[in-house]
Amino acid sequence: MSTQLELSANLTGQIALVTGASQGLGQAVAVRLGQNGAKVLCVARNADKLAETVAQIQAANGEAVAIACDVTDRQSIEKLFDLVETDYKRLDILVNNAGITRDTLLPRMTDSQWDEIIAANLTSCFLCCRGATRIMMGQRYGRIINMSSVSGLIGNPGQTNYSATKAGMIGFTRSLSKELAKRKITVNAVAPGFIESDMTKALGEAVTDEVKKRIPANRLGTADDVAACVLFLASKAASYVTGQVLTVDGGMTG
Repeated sequence: MSTQLELSANLTGQIALVTGASQGLGQAVAVRLGQNGAKVLCVARNADKLAETVAQIQAANGEAVAIACDVTDRQSIEKLFDLVETDYKRLDILVNNAGITRDTLLPRMTDSQWDEIIAANLTSCFLCCRGATRIMMGQRYGRIINMSSVSGLIGNPGQTNYSATKAGMIGFTRSLSKELAKRKITVNAVAPGFIESDMTKALGEAVTDEVKKRIPANRLGTADDVAACVLFLASKAASYVTGQVLTVDGGMTG
């Protein structure tokens, strides 16, 4: 993980839940929230894969708990939020980061490649937000951040399924923000562009060099670039920011 950015917030005493927290952006977001005082409920299908995330948070004197949950399973989600309400009594921050890709051109796309993406990326967001809002509305406070993508803004060849879910997440975010604003619950989306990851490394230097030419900042983003934006939206300083899409792409879509 890259060097921590300077942005900080006081999240002491708050409970945060991050899905897809075992690696990549989800891990960076969970660690950043933990570094800033939140107790982080780190969620992924396999709790064992969350060990590194929990260890990084604890190394920064933060608190974290690994929770195994399949976000595509409705009963698992219901049990997750029952646990949150019973064991922690509140939920201040929800980050819907879990997601998958099943890239292929539309004529070759199978029903399962479509259905799996919808379930993992979009339906999971709906289920988690529904569970979270029931807690947040009672306490009249909350921060919901949904991880979208520039693919949901501009599309991408071979990603009609993925782009549809990320665009759907933006519409969902804007609508939900209007439902919850009076309860002091903000709902925003973050749309990362090309971010350094194992996936981008696998593309090879020649491909990434071509990608950088499309980015005015002339570099790929980092997980910490995205985590810093999530931290701001999760903070009390962002109380008047809701229904927005914060694009983190080095100016690519600007």
